[in-house]
Amino acid sequence: MTLPVVAIVGRPNVGKSSLFNWLAGRRIAIVDPTAGVTRDRVSTLVTTENGFFDLVDTGGIGIQDVDNLTAQIEQQIQTAIEQASVILFLVDARSGRVPLDEEVARRLRTINKPIILVVNKCDIPELEPQASDFFALGHGKPLCVSAQQNRGKIPLLKRIFQLLPPADGPAPEKEVELKLAIVGRRNTGKSTFINCLAESERVIVSEVAGTTRDSIDVRFERDGKAFIAIDTAGVRRKQSIASDIEFYSLARAERSIRRADVVLHFLDAKYRISKVDKTLADYILEQHKPAIFVVNKWDLMKPMPTSKFGDYVRAIFPMLDFVPMAFITAKDGKNVQAVLNLAQNLHKQACSRVGTGDLNRVLRQALEDSPPPMAQNRRPKIFYATQVATAPPTIVLFTNGPELLSNTYQRFLIKTFRDRLPFNDIPIKLYLRAKQQADPIDIETELPDNAPETPAPRRKKSAKPLRSSARDEKPGKSELWDDV
Repeated sequence: MTLPVVAIVGRPNVGKSSLFNWLAGRRIAIVDPTAGVTRDRVSTLVTTENGFFDLVDTGGIGIQDVDNLTAQIEQQIQTAIEQASVILFLVDARSGRVPLDEEVARRLRTINKPIILVVNKCDIPELEPQASDFFALGHGKPLCVSAQQNRGKIPLLKRIFQLLPPADGPAPEKEVELKLAIVGRRNTGKSTFINCLAESERVIVSEVAGTTRDSIDVRFERDGKAFIAIDTAGVRRKQSIASDIEFYSLARAERSIRRADVVLHFLDAKYRISKVDKTLADYILEQHKPAIFVVNKWDLMKPMPTSKFGDYVRAIFPMLDFVPMAFITAKDGKNVQAVLNLAQNLHKQACSRVGTGDLNRVLRQALEDSPPPMAQNRRPKIFYATQVATAPPTIVLFTNGPELLSNTYQRFLIKTFRDRLPFNDIPIKLYLRAKQQADPIDIETELPDNAPETPAPRRKKSAKPLRSSARDEKPGKSELWDDV
């Protein structure tokens, strides 16, 4: 079914992104006083008890982009207007009617679609009389709202649903087959890849570094399945971040990694792997996300064999030797579908669950092949293991002392699990826990295939993850990024 579209348009700095986030009920678009922050179309599904629609945020009409992307931004705005069922013409109550508002009003007069004149920033009732000045724009009675103070939301939604065409089916399911985060440094072809997946000019593509500033969810369908591709801003070294916009872009890129099912880490075949790529790979590993190294622009590297570049990547990322690699040309669509198929396979692996019996048989064989070395004059013992979660697969080992198993031996166990269980290409999260007297099971006892699963353990000082994340050590720090 086709979703009805509601597009927000207006001159720069009238609060379009604030209104977008307000109606969506969560922070999606970057809000900043700098004019011209929004470039691409940012969209989200809004569902209420009265119905649903696809809400679209656009760039400011009349802005002269500092990177000479004005024509591309205007094309994105025009596409949003053409696809919209209802248009929200947003103006600013505090600054009043300005010449650029009149220019936007003239442009919208040729549009034969319902238009709602929305006066934003009416933070207090005393500002509402000023809205009468906007009658002169010729788009009917203004509707006063305040996204910042949460005023006028219900009347605005009611007016939108009055003008929307009747829905031709039930509300679409929010659940999708797969969420893909496309990350990497600047100019690696991420936006080109997104447009190839969506089979449309969904985001702006330019040679200008830093064209994409926000994380943009692009919904598309393949073989009757719904997917979401998250286009992110190109990552830079933190020392090189020059503005608040770039700071929020980096924060959104990290958030996109955390909420994705699979991460596509884009590399440019023309350039050597940088420190930014290494930092990004470390963050993906810390989050235990299934990932694919996507080497883009491979058509420019012929006749170099893929094995040569693959060996180079493996040498740079020895801890990520399990991560699969794909060589594509996003501009021509070469191998794009293969990457999507591979991502689906990784997600299937991440959601797999192994029976306790099978898991402990693999563990027993690993202990026989290579027993853990002595530590603190004690012989480490692993009594049994159980998988307590999926996505990522999380395995708890019950031992006589978590501090006795070195990181090296833990990596050996993880590699053994990956080789002998259906987790060949994905990260595994491993926890160590001291066995309690109430835990009667011993690995020396043969476990049946249908052995009961042990519930996830509570976090204790004795629980020791393989990798200790900086975010885990400083819980206050991670909170800063959760809703940026």
